[in-house]
Amino acid sequence: MITPPDRTPVPREFFDRPVLEVAPDLLGRTLVRTTPDGPIAVRLTEVEAYDGPNDPGSHAYRGRTARNDVMFGPPGHVYVYFTYGMWFCMNLVCGPEGRASAVLLRAGEVLEGAELARKRRLSARNDKELAKGPARLATALGVDRALDGTDACDPGETPLRVLTGTPVPSDQVLNGPRTGVAGEGGVHPWRFWVANDPTVSPYRAHVPRRRSS
Repeated sequence: MITPPDRTPVPREFFDRPVLEVAPDLLGRTLVRTTPDGPIAVRLTEVEAYDGPNDPGSHAYRGRTARNDVMFGPPGHVYVYFTYGMWFCMNLVCGPEGRASAVLLRAGEVLEGAELARKRRLSARNDKELAKGPARLATALGVDRALDGTDACDPGETPLRVLTGTPVPSDQVLNGPRTGVAGEGGVHPWRFWVANDPTVSPYRAHVPRRRSS
């Protein structure tokens, strides 16, 4: 008998911990995006931890800016950023207020609202690819900078919320280098994923971008 995922909202205390504790513990949790057309629920299968001032790969490594301001705020809020001039990616803020750290949501399995996700992800060859990668996940959920700063722990109505779901046993959690991160930040084994899950995105080392002449 398969036990259905727990629909209990994750409390703020869950996020008020070191990012390297929160990141693997997010695997198997359910992320719910509420839209006017209906909800989309995703089981998280891959994440990456970013540890602010201790992490050259973090957006907050050099301090607070208008772009990364949410990372310094209360835990449990959503940090959304725009990348490569075309994609959005979303993170969940961790740790105590004032010290920036966050978990990038890299991939997941769509549990509910697949028809809505398919409309946003027309290039997906199958449902396993709907949220396979951080930009694809954000696109499938209809996430953009308008949701930056959303409180995912708000007890009232909120467009994004994390539910308890079905936590992944520790012996099924793998970790390794982060994907596409350059320099010293790329060597940290702070990417965590569910072993043998088909929705996990492939690892890619950082490739320097060529400057146009």
